[in-house]
Amino acid sequence: MEKVATRDAYGKALVKLGEQMPQVVVLDADLSKSTKTHDFKKVFPERFINVGIAEQNLLGIAAGMAASGKIAFASTFAVFATGRAFEQIRNSIAYTELNVKIAATHAGLTVGEDGASHQAIVDIAVMRALPNMTVIVPADGTETEKAVFAAATHDGPVYIRLGRAPVPVLFGEDYKFQIGKAVVLRDGKDVSLLACGIMVNEAMKAAEELAREGVSARVINVSTLKPMDKDTIIKAALETRALVTAEEHNIIGGLGSAVAEVIVENAPVPLERVGVRDTFGESGKPEELLEKYGLTVKDIKEAAYKVIKRKKG
Repeated sequence: MEKVATRDAYGKALVKLGEQMPQVVVLDADLSKSTKTHDFKKVFPERFINVGIAEQNLLGIAAGMAASGKIAFASTFAVFATGRAFEQIRNSIAYTELNVKIAATHAGLTVGEDGASHQAIVDIAVMRALPNMTVIVPADGTETEKAVFAAATHDGPVYIRLGRAPVPVLFGEDYKFQIGKAVVLRDGKDVSLLACGIMVNEAMKAAEELAREGVSARVINVSTLKPMDKDTIIKAALETRALVTAEEHNIIGGLGSAVAEVIVENAPVPLERVGVRDTFGESGKPEELLEKYGLTVKDIKEAAYKVIKRKKG
């Protein structure tokens, strides 16, 4: 299966977007080769700004340009975007509802050898808690491009979470992406596997293995974590009566927490969460880290059997 890093898809999408929307500007914090915004810089140098290693300035300048009528895409590593520049995002972008699109790369454990200092595993929680902020976690390169275009036409701030490592391309060009809409990728009646980002592919593989073992699993790609697609989640809860969430993020404040908020208020059913168990990561190869911190097909399957047992018990 072809693999493409979502950051690579982001860079290419920016070029296409720039050709169609002259009001789009791109800003970066001296990481353009890593965030792939250098693709845009090569084609539209007059619409590209490198602010240097200064994330607070990155988001502050992006807010100013958005206030002047531009659609500003601001990029840096996720851990710096949501950590160093939180106050600028809160007060200058979210509070004012400006058209700044924060495209944060190198999110999650799969940043690998860079270690815990560069592994953003609480960024979804931080961005979800901000009023007016839309949060998108694409599962592959195709969805990334469509999310970039959707973000550009969305009126307001958007956080797009992107990864460093190549991931399988799951969707064709006819794939439909809509902000706030989850997509059922595989139907099932015994349990629902809800995933985002790189864990969507793992959930699909887990569902295939479960099917061979006689368990029917529904797989749902929840690429928009805010606003949540409550209808699809409630339907899954009512029809399968057991849910598993899978995310490359702390289980606190991310997809699992967001799904729990929906079902506890609307359709309480057993829920198991697959994710980082409230600990920092360490340096290692992406696949080694995913195994050590429990983010594998095996972990999703174990959670599925556990939650099915709970609904019967």
